[in-house]
Amino acid sequence: MAISGTGPLRRDLAEYTLRLGDDALILSQRLCAWVTNAPSIEEDLAIANIALDLLGHARTLLSYSGQLDETGRSDDDLAYRRSEREFRNTLLVELPNGDFAVTIARQLIYAHYSRLLYAALDKSADAVLAGFGARAAKEVEYHQIHAAQWTVRLGRGTAESRRRMQAGLEHVWPCAAELFEADDRVERLDADGIAVAPARLRVPWEREVAAVLADAELNVPAPSWQATGGRSGLHTEVFGLLLAEFQSVYRQYPGGTW
Repeated sequence: MAISGTGPLRRDLAEYTLRLGDDALILSQRLCAWVTNAPSIEEDLAIANIALDLLGHARTLLSYSGQLDETGRSDDDLAYRRSEREFRNTLLVELPNGDFAVTIARQLIYAHYSRLLYAALDKSADAVLAGFGARAAKEVEYHQIHAAQWTVRLGRGTAESRRRMQAGLEHVWPCAAELFEADDRVERLDADGIAVAPARLRVPWEREVAAVLADAELNVPAPSWQATGGRSGLHTEVFGLLLAEFQSVYRQYPGGTW
């Protein structure tokens, strides 16, 4: 059944779905920048389709968050009328695209994580989350395959493509750990069978990503510093620029319709 009534459980779920929706929304915006700039027309279409999938995930999750927090905000309100500090996405998804190898490294990390997450949400005690998880897991499976294939292609390609792919992994790897952070809110939802404590996904994620990197003849980056803060609204300096571009039309023509 879907969560009803009021109280801490409903507020916890509103925040949880907001976080997941923000991840999908911001990564979708980043990927859109590759359209007309990807290595080929075929890849333009592939990345655009992935971005559209993520946008669909964001709309579902943000709409549900707006229903749960009882503010009456729509998905558009949450996307266009919040400030930087109000967004709860991880730092990984807001990283600049860099070269193509950096983007693929980011996709490899996020797609494997999100497929595991959504597949687990398929069993959520909340009917809305369960329905979303079942649908989204199937879509993200393609994102995972796409990222893995490109990782192998670049890793086994030329010396330059291998160097860039390894450098891309090293660049984004410190931001992966934040995906698996949890707080009391998520732990409570996990205990009630509603959400998924991300720490439970860490081992299968590491195993899957390591298998792809082994196939690509690339090295798993060594442990280093770990980025954090996005879930609390503390973002990188580039996030403000991304958000300004994303919200520019809405803020220039508030309430406009087409």
